[in-house]
Amino acid sequence: MFTLAHISDLHFPPLPPASAKELLSKRILGYLSWHRKRKHEHCAIVLEALLDDLKAHPTDHICVTGDLTNIALPQEFKTAQNWLERLGKAEDISVIPGNHDAYVKGALEHGMENWRQWMTSDAGAPDQLCHPQIFPFVRRRDGVSIIGTSTAVATLPALASGRLGEDQRDALEALLQAEHKAGQFTIILIHHPPQPGAENPRKALSDGVPFRKMIARTGAGLILHGHTHRALVSQIDGPHGPVPVLGCGSSSSIGSHKGPGHYYRIQLNPKTPSAGIKVESRHFDATKTRFFPAKSLTLMQDSHAAPSHG
Repeated sequence: MFTLAHISDLHFPPLPPASAKELLSKRILGYLSWHRKRKHEHCAIVLEALLDDLKAHPTDHICVTGDLTNIALPQEFKTAQNWLERLGKAEDISVIPGNHDAYVKGALEHGMENWRQWMTSDAGAPDQLCHPQIFPFVRRRDGVSIIGTSTAVATLPALASGRLGEDQRDALEALLQAEHKAGQFTIILIHHPPQPGAENPRKALSDGVPFRKMIARTGAGLILHGHTHRALVSQIDGPHGPVPVLGCGSSSSIGSHKGPGHYYRIQLNPKTPSAGIKVESRHFDATKTRFFPAKSLTLMQDSHAAPSHG
């Protein structure tokens, strides 16, 4: 069995000081939102408990599906880097950015230098798996290919939408085809939910339709997303059956808004994907300041939805 943890929307506290120049942008709205409500929601005590729980229940890999920052200040990228370094080795953790990490134009490009070691393809990946852009990246682990994408784009105030773009979608399709041909079980990391109706248009994946059409052609083993701060279980069409889609809420939430902080422990056998994907949701208990198992489910696939193994 291959075991991975799925965490998301960490929004690392506290918000560092910001200069007047840095706030002369959309950031001022996020700054005010943080001090009005978000600072009461995303708490360091939850992040420490999350770190303890992840170390107490080891996995083969940890996936982080975006929004590590609040308003993409330079120090926020460094804060996230420090926490990720405490979490484990870079080869055991894959990170993708979210819309908050691209809060203003240029912020992600500068800040991502702090995170590059968690979002690059394996050294020595075959040429067909390497693309000029950072995303998509691929990491092969024990028959599983973890593929990271980016929907993080700077948007106007009051918008939190995302976009893959045609180039990234084309590269992702080629990568999925190559990984399936190699007999790998594919897991796609994407920040914005790809299923229709999960978010209102101003917060949604703007090219969700072409993404879903691409998955209908290529298929995938599992899609993991964040963004909504809600636990969501869904599916989209693959070429031979449904592709499971699993959305993680905020893993740093104290529980005052959209429920307690949570994350997923996911177990699967890449050689027999039709047996199902076991998912355990672990929730933060504010009274005991610890994470506990809350519920379990099994995500089923069509027996032809994943690649054949020998």
